[in-house]
Amino acid sequence: MRLPDLPVRSVLPALGQALDERGTAVLVAPPGTGKTTVVPLDLADACSASRGKVVVAEPRRVAARAAARRMAELLGEPVGETVGYAVRGERRTSARTRIEVVTTGLLLRRVQHDPELPGTSAVVLDECHERHLDADLLLALLLDVRAGLREDLRLIATSATVATDRLSAVLDDAPVVTAHARTYPVEVRHSPPARGERLETCVARTITTALREADGDVLVFLPGAAEIGRVRRQLDVPGVDVQTLHGRLSATEQDSALAEGPRRRVVLATAVAESSLTVPGVRVVVDAGLSRVPRVDHRRGLSGLTTVRTPQAVAEQRAGRAGRQGPGVAYRCWPEHETSSLPAYPEPEIRTADLTRLALELACWSTPDGHGLSWWDPPPEGALAAGRRVLHTLGAVAEDGTVTARGTRMAALGVHPRLARALVDGAVEVGADTAAEVAALLDGTGGDRQADVEQALRDLRRSRSPEASRMRKEARRLAGLVTGESSNTREATDSSVGTAAADGQTPDVAAVVALAYPERLARRRDATSNVYLMAGGTAAELPPGSGLADAEWLAVAEATREPGRAHAVVRLAARADEELATRVAAPLLTDTDEVAWSGGDVTARSVRRLGAIVLAERALAAPDPQRVRGALLDGLHQEGLDLLRWPDAATRLRQRLGFLHARLGDPWPDVSDAALLDRADEWLEPELSTARSRADLQRIDTASALRRLLPWQAASRLDELAPERIEVPSGSHIRVDYSGEEPVLAVKLQETFGLRATPTVADGTTPVVLHLLSPAGRPAAVTSDVDSFWDSGYASVRAELRGRYPKHPWPEDPRTARPTRGTKRKD
Repeated sequence: MRLPDLPVRSVLPALGQALDERGTAVLVAPPGTGKTTVVPLDLADACSASRGKVVVAEPRRVAARAAARRMAELLGEPVGETVGYAVRGERRTSARTRIEVVTTGLLLRRVQHDPELPGTSAVVLDECHERHLDADLLLALLLDVRAGLREDLRLIATSATVATDRLSAVLDDAPVVTAHARTYPVEVRHSPPARGERLETCVARTITTALREADGDVLVFLPGAAEIGRVRRQLDVPGVDVQTLHGRLSATEQDSALAEGPRRRVVLATAVAESSLTVPGVRVVVDAGLSRVPRVDHRRGLSGLTTVRTPQAVAEQRAGRAGRQGPGVAYRCWPEHETSSLPAYPEPEIRTADLTRLALELACWSTPDGHGLSWWDPPPEGALAAGRRVLHTLGAVAEDGTVTARGTRMAALGVHPRLARALVDGAVEVGADTAAEVAALLDGTGGDRQADVEQALRDLRRSRSPEASRMRKEARRLAGLVTGESSNTREATDSSVGTAAADGQTPDVAAVVALAYPERLARRRDATSNVYLMAGGTAAELPPGSGLADAEWLAVAEATREPGRAHAVVRLAARADEELATRVAAPLLTDTDEVAWSGGDVTARSVRRLGAIVLAERALAAPDPQRVRGALLDGLHQEGLDLLRWPDAATRLRQRLGFLHARLGDPWPDVSDAALLDRADEWLEPELSTARSRADLQRIDTASALRRLLPWQAASRLDELAPERIEVPSGSHIRVDYSGEEPVLAVKLQETFGLRATPTVADGTTPVVLHLLSPAGRPAAVTSDVDSFWDSGYASVRAELRGRYPKHPWPEDPRTARPTRGTKRKD
């Protein structure tokens, strides 16, 4: 076989040696080196037909078809002879096919169906650097197959980037073979948006500039089909053909974008053109600097595509497209200084995406948690657990994570588990055709969406647009998958779903949506609100003009939540009702007696819920006392100790105990708020067990309750160590204030005449602080050493106050004077 003179040819001997010695290899080869086409041809040429065919796994359908077509052209044959392909809904192979190009998702299905991969001698995993979820999983499963079933299976992982150390390690330290591309210089120019200019306007302006300043076709990278449409509408480039390239186009439209035309072209593309495809004639690249990647909000149960800044490695790959056939120019629609702040590499999907489908594949592989597999990056435990919860709700796995019979059927369909459930059970509910139509719409093949599923389906059924035609074709394919399965096993599934279609009722598309997204069944909060509460607990509002505003119940297919918004926004939904919700989402139904602290008191009610949605409730006349006790404790923890009544006696006792705990420690208890709340079930018994409401808490004798914290030995010494009152020389018993850091005795100065030593507490370790008061009760002096005060402070107090209070005694020697509570005795 005569191979084209491409850079990868020079490393084919090293690659063959690595495979002969180890059975695995990592091939590092930038776009344009021929890794996707030359390597499979060389592998097939080196292996006899009896050893099996070479399977090439591509991340996208358009890349799989293009690679097969290019290899067939090199052989001078039509596709389907030596080289064929198989993608979702389309297959072109024959008995003579020795190289088959497939999507990673399709190869996953084959591995799950028969892990030994009979008739396959080698697998090439192309574009591993893109880190798609299916590709990472396929790599892990194929390594497991090699380790246990097929040591002879050759495995090559290709990457366009040099960051391959981890990939080599995953492949059991596979040799790394590097091919260098023959590239031409690419000049990078920056064309950022002007102040207030929309990105699409900036891109359109930059395209016009590029057509004027540079030669060759222009390849434009945009994040999605919507942006492609907006840029296309703004372009006015006479004499230039404007074409589009993205995954939602038909095969004919995609093939057209991959072929040079008679005139100069502008090709508006998504990420499909980054690495695995060659767009001929391109000498100019315009990069919007954005990528669309999957993200999931596990807390709210919402997932979707998010627009992010393009990583540096991806920006370099995009720019390199301009230097394939000659010197080129790359225009970047962002300021030059921002390039250094871009992330270095794309975030692997396994770290950020919805892992429900991955969880189902692992369950089918009999390793629900993924343990025992060799991962490039292992799936995050939290995201994987969230995926398993969704699968359990869909009836695809049991509580222990093992796959159910329904789950096996769902996995065999090769679509997301939510759509698979909608197809499998929806065929019983509304018929295979309607279920397939709705599933095709939910899968994103329906183009621009309206908020109302039923209206969107009516429009798509009537439309003659290519988009609608593709949707109808996909619906027929999905219906065929379901009916083919049902013809083998006509018995009813183990679903609790009814058979509305069989009863002659109008097919209910909301049932299909609800089967896919049971936790997104939603009920309006009140009659005047446009906000709905979904069964999963997320609030979502209808956009204006949705046509669904009068619906009490919705089956929500899609909702998004933007940063800063209080609620999610419903993007696609169907009218539903309570009967449908409770029938289709029966696993979410619960009937519980709820006893809780709510609204400032104990509430006890019997509640029927659909997830977070309250369907019905009634008051409980005799709630479980233990649950009431728990609710009261919850109330104390929520609202604090102010729920209890604290008369002066209780407050002073708490202060005394707090003082002794601080000074002496154990066995004197900690009576801080946190400590008392932590031990509430101890010191508030038995009153807590008989209380039923907030009012009952107010009736608890907190002083008596606090004393329960004291061991009996300590209780007997409380008045000795922290006396509530201390007798002073006048005979008065003055209350000690323990509320501050030091105990305080506030007493009129005349009552302390004759006092030679400051009173102490806590076994003599702590002197009280004497607040010596004037006859009017105002502080005249503060001291914790009264003997020193008589010597150094009393004279100045006497001089200041005796003229103001002449009727009160002010002796020169207070140590020997008689204490008094009143004025001087009259002569």
